[in-house]
Amino acid sequence: MVAALKSEFLCSMAASLDASLPVGAGPIGNRMVAYVASGTVEGDKLKGDILPGGGDWALVRQDGCLVIDVRICIKTHDGAIIYVTYGGRMDIPADLQPKVFNPQTAESVDPADYYFRTCPLFETGDERYAWLNRIQAVGVGRLTSTGVSYDVHQIL
Repeated sequence: MVAALKSEFLCSMAASLDASLPVGAGPIGNRMVAYVASGTVEGDKLKGDILPGGGDWALVRQDGCLVIDVRICIKTHDGAIIYVTYGGRMDIPADLQPKVFNPQTAESVDPADYYFRTCPLFETGDERYAWLNRIQAVGVGRLTSTGVSYDVHQIL
């Protein structure tokens, strides 16, 4: 028998997004690109800022599920640069979409009422954070008034 899945809290991440750029309906769904304006990372082992210039090349499939495709850079509080990529899925019931996608009401919706999960992978050349190159993480997300936030857990 394989060992049970265990995890440990790594950090909270919050990102402010600029307006998205609609690419439009293509052969596999409706593509849009959201630019990351700024953000923060807070945790005991990882903290810093999300640098502007990253983005999410999101795809809304025909079944309504949003496929996440993010690339960002973190500058840690002590100057390391960490490249982060993650895919994931966001599936929001149709009756909740008007509230969740409205920045003024997004945070009033319990994130337990919709599915928003990511799988961050970290890459850095900074030896202080080289341990990140060898882990898998899972993020549990929610939409906020300015963008997105995640609680990220390292899978042990």
